[in-house]
Amino acid sequence: MRRLALCAGGLASALALAAVTPPRKAHLVRPAITGISHLAVYSSDLGASEHFYVVVLGATKGPDPENPAGARYYFSEQQFVEVLPSPAGLGPSRLAHVAYNTADASALRAYLIANDVAGASELRRGPQGVWFSVKDPEGNEVQFVQPSSKGNAAMAGAISGRIIHVGHLVRDRAKQDLFYRDLLGFRPYWYGAFNPSKVDWVSQQAPDGRDWLEYMMVGPGSDVPLEKVDANQLGVLNHVSLGVPNMQTAVTTLYRENRLSKRHDGPQMGLDGKWQANFYDPDGTRIELMEFQPVMKPCCSEFTAESPTQ
Repeated sequence: MRRLALCAGGLASALALAAVTPPRKAHLVRPAITGISHLAVYSSDLGASEHFYVVVLGATKGPDPENPAGARYYFSEQQFVEVLPSPAGLGPSRLAHVAYNTADASALRAYLIANDVAGASELRRGPQGVWFSVKDPEGNEVQFVQPSSKGNAAMAGAISGRIIHVGHLVRDRAKQDLFYRDLLGFRPYWYGAFNPSKVDWVSQQAPDGRDWLEYMMVGPGSDVPLEKVDANQLGVLNHVSLGVPNMQTAVTTLYRENRLSKRHDGPQMGLDGKWQANFYDPDGTRIELMEFQPVMKPCCSEFTAESPTQ
């Protein structure tokens, strides 16, 4: 969803980001959640997806320890997009799961179980690390990965070496906040909308880093009615954002090297005061390029945490 043009005024104070935190299990400390690991999406044409992620975006292809039929497209040593073959009967959404890096997957799993989060998977191990999954209150699969690599160097040739945020559809902000903010400790960062009386995007940074999760709000209180959430809209809402230091340089590189995706838009100034441009994989999942730092005052709310710098 594009944050075009500046909106006038801010949102009502009743929409302030602070959440009331319920009591947690006092004897357990949540391990660090340092940032984004990856976004996993489904593909109807794995060859076309490979061309997009390798040629257009310059990612490095690697094997997928979760699914031998899938692939990982690395932007850095620890961050990637995972592309999986579409299963039979897949609905309109191409989102498979979202994943965050943690300092201790085993301890985080124990923390979630102790705090009454049901359905945690067993720990899984592979050459790239240890991980497990749970589901958030709206049924999205969320993975937590303890990467084996201690470095996070950018991959040669990638248009960006850093995933700075992921976003996905959210219907009930309060319900999701109980999981992401109150239990996991995600921190308010920014929120905004095309219409000052509504909320379209709610951003919150990882508890121990500057990468962020963006609620893409739909339904009452947002500009996106539920009846308009089709496959195309879902591809816009469920997205991953790659940080770039200079948008003009990044987009010029794609033009010069004839690497533009068939569907793209921008660059444009976002409501958050950052330059952005959107590209879309063959199944419609949006890959957003975004400058790390705002270049002008954001609409609707101030930033309440430091933005990533690189």
